[in-house]
Amino acid sequence: MAAAGCGIMVVAATGQLGIVSVAAAPAPVVRGLDVSDHQASVNWSAVRSDGAQFAYVKATEGTGYVNPDFASQYDGSYEAGLIRGAYHFALPNNSSGAAQANYFVANGGGWSDDGRTLPGALDIEGNPYGPRCYRLSRNAMVSWIASFDQTYHALTSRWPVIYTNSHWWATCVGGYRGFASEDPLWLASFTDRPGPLPAGWAFYTFSQFADAGTFPGDQDLFNGSSRRLLRLATGG
Repeated sequence: MAAAGCGIMVVAATGQLGIVSVAAAPAPVVRGLDVSDHQASVNWSAVRSDGAQFAYVKATEGTGYVNPDFASQYDGSYEAGLIRGAYHFALPNNSSGAAQANYFVANGGGWSDDGRTLPGALDIEGNPYGPRCYRLSRNAMVSWIASFDQTYHALTSRWPVIYTNSHWWATCVGGYRGFASEDPLWLASFTDRPGPLPAGWAFYTFSQFADAGTFPGDQDLFNGSSRRLLRLATGG
């Protein structure tokens, strides 16, 4: 019996038929990155040459900030041949989820049916400016995310990707499982072996595994093949 992940090949050896175990070829790794105004100037041609296939670019934060480098980063990644998407940094204590989804879409976070644009991403994690959960209860946080989620879908026809980490989600959202049925998960894990997932998700779609590496900004992986990445961009 062959070991898992191996194939069987029959070969001629010294006049006899032999059986040789051949390791199955590993699936290609689909690599990408995410950038913000901290990476103002990106050589996208070099990024593509180094093997990146996708990029997420910060577009907005709350309802009062637009990344000044967004257009050059978003368009530059596209022109270099990457599949690109935009992300919004959530400030749930700043304004409603609906207001922030509208602001995001109005400032570059929409979706284009061009086969090269990923659904927008909601970056929701620990508050860098104050209390970790933005002074919202778990129920209020679920309601805020749902408001963003539903508004973004109504504006673009796509459900947003949710970027988060498991510890923050357990602390500030709790065991609510409802988003996993529609929203792809982008897991901030900072390891190549992600641990437990937030409640509801059986798998992650993207993982952020390092804050520096081959590419500018954060280093990301897509959990699937290039064909599946393209399918996500085209509405699958």
